[in-house]
Amino acid sequence: MAERIRILIVDDEARFLQALSQRLSLRDFDVAPFTDGRDAIETARQQPFDIALLDRKMPGPSGEQVLPTLKAEHPDMEVVSLTGHGAIDSAVDCTRSGSYRYLQKPCETDTLLSVLRDAYQHRIQRRLALAAERMNALLGSAVGESPLAILRRLKEIPEGGR
Repeated sequence: MAERIRILIVDDEARFLQALSQRLSLRDFDVAPFTDGRDAIETARQQPFDIALLDRKMPGPSGEQVLPTLKAEHPDMEVVSLTGHGAIDSAVDCTRSGSYRYLQKPCETDTLLSVLRDAYQHRIQRRLALAAERMNALLGSAVGESPLAILRRLKEIPEGGR
């Protein structure tokens, strides 16, 4: 069985959060819903997620505040921003802060699923590119070096973009 895509969802509207979580769970996503950004950040520190779906405006730490924290601590996590208060300026701000996409609420389920699929594919492609870079760096250092030196160089090469 294929591994399920793990999604962290943060939205202060409990009914919307519950409905969205159910829709995504029925489509075989592994969903972790939160109404508070602090709880979401703490959970992301304890377990890996592929994608975060963040409400941009909410009390407490808003999606605007949660986004840079998640990207700093989990650079390979893709973030999709959702908002009911859309404007071009806020879309640009989200993108500059590291959001993969920006969607207006309410969002059609098919549109959301398409964006989540694209975000996951983007994440996988980026991870594969980093793995290739790591391998190329190792191969470049291997020429004329002992196996022990190669192992030492392998330890020096960052894993997962960190």
